[in-house]
This record gives sequence, C-alpha cells and structure tokens, in this order.
Amino acid sequence: MDGWQAFRAGRIRPRAQQPVIIARRVAKFPPTSALPTRVLDAERGKELEGAGALVGCRTVPINRRAFVHATALGAAAAALAGCGEAPFRPPPLPGLAGKLSGPLITPDQPGYQLARRSFNPLFDDRAPAAIALCRRVEDVQACVSAAAAAKVPIAARSGGHSYAGYSTPEHGLVVDLTGLSGVHINAEGTAEIGAGARLIDVYTALASAGRCLPAGSCPSVGIAGFTLGGGIGVLSRKYGLMCDRLVSARVVTADGVARTVSASEHPDLFWALRGGGGGNFGIVTSFTFNTVAAPQLTAFRLDFPPGSVADVLGYWQRWLISMPDELSANCHISGGSPSSCAVIGCCVGSASVVNPLLAELIRQIGSQPAARTVTEYGYLDAMRYFAGCSTMSAAECRDQARGTSWKREAFVASSRLLPAPTADPAQIVSVFDHRMVYVIIDGLGGAIGVMRPADTAFPHRAALGIMQIYVRTSPAQRAAATRSVASMRDQLTGMLGGGGYVNYIDAGMPNWAQAYYGGNHPRLRQVAQRYDPDRLFSFPQAIINA
Repeated sequence: MDGWQAFRAGRIRPRAQQPVIIARRVAKFPPTSALPTRVLDAERGKELEGAGALVGCRTVPINRRAFVHATALGAAAAALAGCGEAPFRPPPLPGLAGKLSGPLITPDQPGYQLARRSFNPLFDDRAPAAIALCRRVEDVQACVSAAAAAKVPIAARSGGHSYAGYSTPEHGLVVDLTGLSGVHINAEGTAEIGAGARLIDVYTALASAGRCLPAGSCPSVGIAGFTLGGGIGVLSRKYGLMCDRLVSARVVTADGVARTVSASEHPDLFWALRGGGGGNFGIVTSFTFNTVAAPQLTAFRLDFPPGSVADVLGYWQRWLISMPDELSANCHISGGSPSSCAVIGCCVGSASVVNPLLAELIRQIGSQPAARTVTEYGYLDAMRYFAGCSTMSAAECRDQARGTSWKREAFVASSRLLPAPTADPAQIVSVFDHRMVYVIIDGLGGAIGVMRPADTAFPHRAALGIMQIYVRTSPAQRAAATRSVASMRDQLTGMLGGGGYVNYIDAGMPNWAQAYYGGNHPRLRQVAQRYDPDRLFSFPQAIINA
C-alpha cells in the first residue's frame, strides 16, 4: 500500500492535530440509514436501502403512487412540506424521462438518496432535481436539450470525484455516465473508452490486452474528469499526461449535437479538452486513446524519519530532475510535530535499474530511510498496488470503486504549483508542521515537459511538480478544515506563486482562472463562448464565467 492509500485508510496519522471549531450542518434529506424502505435499484439489480421522504420532519416511506407526475419530475415537493421552510419544487423537464433508455431518478423515487451521492460525503446535502442514468449518446443529447430548454443547471458525472462537488449541482440535472463505461482495445493499439469508466476498469481491460495508459492511482476516479483536467499518473514522466494520449473524443455540445473532435475535426475544441477541465465545453461520452505496450514495472517506497522532511524535499527535487524519464517519484509529507515524509514512485524496468538510482538519492540526503521497499510488478499488479488493492481480489477492488461498497472519503483539498526547485525547503515544510494534513507533491518533467504550455490547454509543462494539500475531515469539522487548507494554500502562495491544478479544484482558490490555466485562459474562454454561447455549462469556476 502506497503512502497516499495508507493515509486514506487511516494507517498514517499526523503527529499533532490543530484545534478545530465544530460547526453543525443539517442535511436537507435524511441519511440513507434512516430510510427503511427496501427498493430494487434498476441499474445495478441489488437491494438498496432507499426511498423515504420528510413529512412533518419525520421519515416515512414514499409510495410512488401518491405522487402525481404532472411533468417528468413529478410533484415530489408535496412530500417535503412541513419542515419549516418552503417546499422544494424541482424545475420542469417535460418529457425527458420518456426519451431516456435508463431511468430518470427524482427526489420522490426509490434510489434517489443513493443516486445523488458523490465520492465526498461533504456534498451529501446537495439536492439535484434529477439524476439521469444514461446508457446511450442519445440519452445525453436528450438531457442537454431538456436542460437548455428549461434553463436548468446541468453537470456530467463520471466518477463523482469533483473536489468542489461541481458534478452534483443543487436543483440541477446530473447526467450520470456510469452506463457508458465500456472499454474496447482495437487491433492497432488504440483504446475506445466510455466516459463513465472508472480507472480500475480501464486498467483491467488494458492489461488483458497487454496495453497501458498513464492514468492515476485512485481506482474509483472516472476517466473523463481525470483526462479533461490533464491527467497526472505514476507513468506520466515516461508516457506523458493522459490528455497527451488522446486521439479523439465524442462530445455533446450545448446545442445537443454529438460531435467527434480530434486534431482535424473541431481542433479548437480538441485543444481545449486536453487540460481545460471537466464540465466546461460539453459532455464527453467517449474517448479514443493511443496506448503503449504494457511494461514491467518496479514500485518503490522510502520512508524517512520525522524531522527529516526539509532535507528529503531539498534533495528529492534536484534528484528528480536528473532522473531518466522511466522513473517517476512523488514526495509525500505527513504533517505533524515534526512532519515526516516518504518518496514513493515506480520505474519502467527492473529492480536492478531502480536500486542504484535510489541509492544516489539516499547518498545525497546523507541518512538512511527508516524503511525501504522495492518490488517488481506486472502492469496491472502495479496499478493495483498504487490503488491500495494489492491484497484484494480484482472483484473486491472493483467493488470499492462503485455502488453500495463505494469507499468514500470526506476531505477538503487544494493545490499549489512547484515551479522550480525551491531554495528554502524548510520554509515550505514549516507550513505543514503541527497540522493534520497530508501533502503529495507529484513530480513532473520527462515526457510531460516535451510539449509546450500552449500545445494543449494544460499549461504547467515546465513545472517541477504539483502539490496537493489534503485534509481528512467530517461534516461537523468541515469549516475548520476549509480554513486550515486555505491558510496553508495562501502561505505557500508567497513562496511558490499562485499556480494550481484544475483536477484538485478548490472553490476558494484566489484568481482561479490564472491559477489553473495560466496564459491559456483567454483562448479557452473563446472556445467556451463559441460552443456554449448561452452558458449552459455554468458553475462557479466555469471558464466561461471568468
């Protein structure tokens, strides 16, 4: 288990915790456990704890026959009256349900509580008007046309990992792409992947065909959001970003038209989709990628003792620059009193290649790691290791990436760019000391830097790394966690500048358009205006709004 997954599993604990201010939050709907009706989920064919409504501020089962469906969304508000506030009345989407091959789930229906969930439980209080479980491109087109006609907020959901919860719009339409998750490997080595596929399914299908893509480590992340934001993975220094492997995409734009985009068809939109962030230009329904032959890999981990972070960070950043493209390595920092760290990564090649490279880093640091692990893997086993699934069966790993077994986490996060080796690593480390925080610095360079910042929408080609600031929390402690993350982010701004990574999107990020897109933002905004002149795909940090 790598440091990131170990932290998520609760096996790495910072040594000191900041005092927190407890803030209570009242959900608009009761938790699933309070809803007694057992219902059949039409999409998964499993019994799920589900439907209920608030009547007089108490939970009762919903009888669907009690609702009069004047429109496709019905009159669920009748069951939500009596709780001291005006009942929520979903906006009308006339006829949409009849145009879909899958169900349109509304607040009055069984399965709504489950269907509206995203990866982060902090957004469980979001109440979308409906969730459309799409199985065909035509379903997505119908959703886009209906939302445009009704002027209803709309957002696509692939893996549901939006750090700011933008894939679950309040009172909006969620276009759930889970039903579009097929992975097909062509004879010439390209892979056609549905936008609803999760990374663990992509890895499994690729490995069965002896192919590889440089995607990320979290098994439940959706391929769509990951790719559209750029896509940094453990093999990116060798094979580039995920968006660099993109050959073409099928996207439904705001006019309801399904377009194929590539370097020769709608090249401006194709450029924007490679790093311009999810949700900005339309709803992608499938991707075609150039794959490479699946390599043999060596995963490694060096754990260093508390108090050594400044030395490790200082030498790691210079060591990484000198490494061959085959080696990728991240620096993981666990805040505490003092903080501790690990260097975690992998190499295309055998342990005999990796060991001398690690020995050079240890020599430069001048002290031995407290623990050292170097293990050779096949491609799929390596991806399962980085996903934290190496001790599980393939089925168990997939179960944690979806459905009722989905392993979710409550967290607040942000990011900062590491433009170049810092002259004072101790100053950076001081930001994390005495805090309950986990920080991953993704090392860039190699094949990522071959392309110029304007070649795709991803602008951070010349950077040394991207820093993810991650704090686990709970709904009660959310406000305190948000303040803590913002404080760390803003302290780092004075040291590193204001750059950030759109896939770690932060609703409070200052000057966010410049942070995420740099000099590419003006061109991105032009593309958004061309394909979405009426701002259908709008959310607080939508490119078209900046």
